[in-house]
Amino acid sequence: MRALSGLWRWRHNPLCRATDLAEAWVALVALLLIAVAAPVTGCLVGAAAQDALQRSALQQRHTRHPVTATVVRDMGGALPETDPDATSTRETGSRVLADWTAPDGTPRHGPVLADLKSPHQGDHFRLWTDPHGRITTRPLDSATATTHAVLAGVGAALLTAALVEGGRRLTVWRLVRRRYARWDQAWDRAGPDWGKAGTGS
Repeated sequence: MRALSGLWRWRHNPLCRATDLAEAWVALVALLLIAVAAPVTGCLVGAAAQDALQRSALQQRHTRHPVTATVVRDMGGALPETDPDATSTRETGSRVLADWTAPDGTPRHGPVLADLKSPHQGDHFRLWTDPHGRITTRPLDSATATTHAVLAGVGAALLTAALVEGGRRLTVWRLVRRRYARWDQAWDRAGPDWGKAGTGS
C-alpha cells in the first residue's frame, strides 16, 4: 500500500527524482512478488514434496514388515556395533539378544533394541525389517509425510519472500548510493564559492 501511495504522490511532483520513482516501483514489484510468487512457490514445493514423500511412504509400506522377535537374553551393557541406520532412529529401549524370522522365512539372530522396560528370556516384541529380515525403521506414515510436505512448502514460501525482500533492499541501497553520488557531484560543481555574496550573479 505504501508503494502505491508513493507512486501516486510522486506522479506529478516537480521534486520527484528518478531514484524516488524507481524506489517506489521496486517496492511495488517486491510487494506483488511476496504476495503472489511466495505463496505459489510454497504451494508448488509443498505439492512436489507431498508427492515424493507419499510415494516414499507407499514404497516403505511395501518393503518394510513388522515381525515378532523373541528375547534370548538381556544384554544390559553397550549394544555391539551394528548398522547405524538400523538403530539411530529407533526409540530407546532395552538392549537384548533376540531371534526373529524374516518375512522370507529366514531365521535371524542378533542384538537389537527392544521396546521392553525389563526384558526376560522368552518375551516377545515387534521389530520392523526389510524382506530379508534386516532391521530397519518404521515406515513413514501418510500423516507424517503430509506434515513434512507442509513444512517444506511453508519454508519455500518464507525463503522466496526473504529473497525478494533482500533483492528489494539491495536495489534500494544501490539507488541511495547513486543519489548520494549525484549530490556529491552537484556540490563539487557548486565549488568552494557556495554561499558567498555575489556568487552566481
